[in-house]
Amino acid sequence: MSNLDVIVIGAGHAGVEAAWAASRLGCSVGLCTLSEDTTALMPCNPAVGGTAKGHLVKEIDALGGLMAQAIDATGLQFKVLNRSRGPAVWSPRAQADKRRYSEWVLRALKSEPNIEWLLGRAGRILVDAGRAVGVAFEDGPEFTCRALVITTGTFLNGLVHVGRDQRPAGRANEPPSRDLAESLKSYHFECGRLKTGTPPRLARSSIDFHEGVASGRFHVEHGDEPAVAFSHMAAATPRNQIVCHVLHTTEAVHRLVRDNINQSPLFNGQIAGVGPRYCPSLEDKVMRFPHRDRHQLFLEPEGLDVEE
Repeated sequence: MSNLDVIVIGAGHAGVEAAWAASRLGCSVGLCTLSEDTTALMPCNPAVGGTAKGHLVKEIDALGGLMAQAIDATGLQFKVLNRSRGPAVWSPRAQADKRRYSEWVLRALKSEPNIEWLLGRAGRILVDAGRAVGVAFEDGPEFTCRALVITTGTFLNGLVHVGRDQRPAGRANEPPSRDLAESLKSYHFECGRLKTGTPPRLARSSIDFHEGVASGRFHVEHGDEPAVAFSHMAAATPRNQIVCHVLHTTEAVHRLVRDNINQSPLFNGQIAGVGPRYCPSLEDKVMRFPHRDRHQLFLEPEGLDVEE
């Protein structure tokens, strides 16, 4: 049994910032995760920033966080959105190389001597006299602490929907955290369910970018020159390494969506959770705005040397 100042459950974006901040304050930190390989993983669209979110990254950076420095070092394309409006709504955004981003954050955490890695599945909150004092793994080991931070993302009793298929999962091909969810419920926390969506992956080799651009169906999206760094501490200007593409749906695509809308868990009753307003799915756009003859689609690579 280790006695630590802080234990952080989950090594996603929130967890690594919590562990980093506590360690920099001189606390001994236990960072609990299933595998170091999924540290700061980007399972959805690998991008940092955007409307409102870009401001948040800047604030994390001002407090000494990692995210801005990580994306400056590993970003593929940098843009500031909403330039046509006032400065208050300018929104920095960068497309990330998801593998290199994760590796950069892992190296930063490994360099911090106050962080101890606790590899395993957190299963139960340890409580004494009405306060959390540690965590027990599902396979037995217990770790105590003065403060417990839970940043489990989509894993607590997680469900993944792929069309009509529904299966328990924290992320694709990773099991959910059921025991920890039940432990939290046993202490009378009010629980609900949120939903989010992830974009489909396409094989890069299956797309004829040259023909798409030549025909005018693909619009090439370049990064800003010069690129604007996220971090206030940036010593150099980030480098744009790729282009992205914008295209639009057609009536044939809309008809395909409408003809198969009963396959969508958003519309066939499988999902009852509340989702983010800012991230509608394609079928949601097609069904909610039937008067629109097209919707934007973005083709953005997940890395420099990957097929997705």
